[in-house]
Formats: sequence, C-alpha cells, structure tokens
Amino acid sequence: MRLSTGKSRFIRVRCEDCNNEQIVFDYPSTTVKCVVCGRTLILPTGGKGMIKTEIIEVLE
Repeated sequence: MRLSTGKSRFIRVRCEDCNNEQIVFDYPSTTVKCVVCGRTLILPTGGKGMIKTEIIEVLE
C-alpha cells in the first residue's frame, strides 16, 4: 500500500550544463543545485518549485 503525499512528487532532472541526472523534490524549501557543477535546477516559490532544467521522469 502506497501512502499518499498529495500533489508533491520526486522527479528526475538533467542538468543542462553537465548532463548530470539527479532526483529532486518538486516542492523544495531551498534552492536545489546540481551536485556536479552547481547550476541552479529548482528555485523555491512557497509551493511547487520553479524548475529551471529538463525533467526526465516523474517518479511514482
């Protein structure tokens, strides 16, 4: 049985600078940066984050 987390999800994104893929939360409370090159991937907005890169996959 899966517990519901509402609308929030984890997503796999790809950095446009270095092509690193990482899994991030789509409702971040802080700025999410690429762990390899430091490019900003998602900005917090008080709700769903502003995604500044390519989404590869939405994880269930």
